[in-house]
Amino acid sequence: MLLSLVLHTYSMRYVLPAAVMMGMAPTYMLAWGAWRLLSAVLPARFYREVDDRLYTIYQSMVLFFFENYTGVQVIIYGDLPKNKENVIYLSNHQCTVDWIIADMLAIRQNALGHVRYVLKDGLKWLPLYGWYFSQHGGVYVKRSAKFNEKEMREKLRAQMKAETPMYLVIFPEGTRYNPEIPKVIADSQSFAEKEGLAILKHVLTPRVKATHVAIDSMKEYLDAVYDVTVAYEGTVDHKGQRKLAPSMTEFLCKECPRVHIFIDRIDLKDIPEEQMYMRRWLHERFEIKDKLLIEFYDAKDSKRRNKFPGKSVHSKLSLKKTLPSLLFLGGLTASMLLTESGRKLYVKTWIYGTLIGCLWVSIKP
Repeated sequence: MLLSLVLHTYSMRYVLPAAVMMGMAPTYMLAWGAWRLLSAVLPARFYREVDDRLYTIYQSMVLFFFENYTGVQVIIYGDLPKNKENVIYLSNHQCTVDWIIADMLAIRQNALGHVRYVLKDGLKWLPLYGWYFSQHGGVYVKRSAKFNEKEMREKLRAQMKAETPMYLVIFPEGTRYNPEIPKVIADSQSFAEKEGLAILKHVLTPRVKATHVAIDSMKEYLDAVYDVTVAYEGTVDHKGQRKLAPSMTEFLCKECPRVHIFIDRIDLKDIPEEQMYMRRWLHERFEIKDKLLIEFYDAKDSKRRNKFPGKSVHSKLSLKKTLPSLLFLGGLTASMLLTESGRKLYVKTWIYGTLIGCLWVSIKP
């Protein structure tokens, strides 16, 4: 019974960080909503600048748990510029933690507030967050024939017109690589074979539409494209077979000791403009990712496994980058919950914020 209790306690280590992160959402939304109203009569750039700062505070708090609390080692390979840039971030996609990896890189460039996402359409219904991601410059897209190119272009052009700093995160595979759903992998490989493309083992065949629209719409605005390959250590079983990458819960339970991130910075001039040629280019980039991951997971020489080739840096995030945000948002939330009127406002924010958000995203893209 004691052993069972210990195991149960061990598995619940995610509860505290999850409760704190979710619990601070109403506080954040109230602060953002107040600023949204106050800035209505101000130039748009003032709203954007403060919105980016508010987003930095919240996401820094999130990174406190995903980096400092978990103690995960972040190992960076390749070419990550020190200065912030307007970029499109292209990455392989295997779990929900992939969204946090983008934040991990952005904060190291002092660009955390500039992160925007291209998200699948269903995520716009997330309570509070779904609405806010759209307000922060995120773009919701539907897959395949339902993809609305015009809508995406208009959203991106509006962001450029407002001179919004852009760290646009796209996962071209369109869905997660999941070894436990072999049909998705098999269908992806069959499609590649049918189209005369290289068959990929550790990533899915990428879709080009969102990437092409983003690069084509913003080619005069962007500084570069970051091609990012992510591998989570410990995702191979004793037989050498690929396992499911860690979920956010597992990551917060400290079940991932190290995350390896390979960055290749690509100049816009090296990317073909026409969609047909960009599709081939994007697939070639995913062939490179696949080779990196084959080396990481399957190298015959055990000394070459669990790392990417080339020089690496063990990048530790300072508490100065995250703890102040945790204390600030925590203090605001605690102050609200200490009074009856504050608790009522807190609950109403969850309820009415979610309802208003759902109504808003059902009307506006």
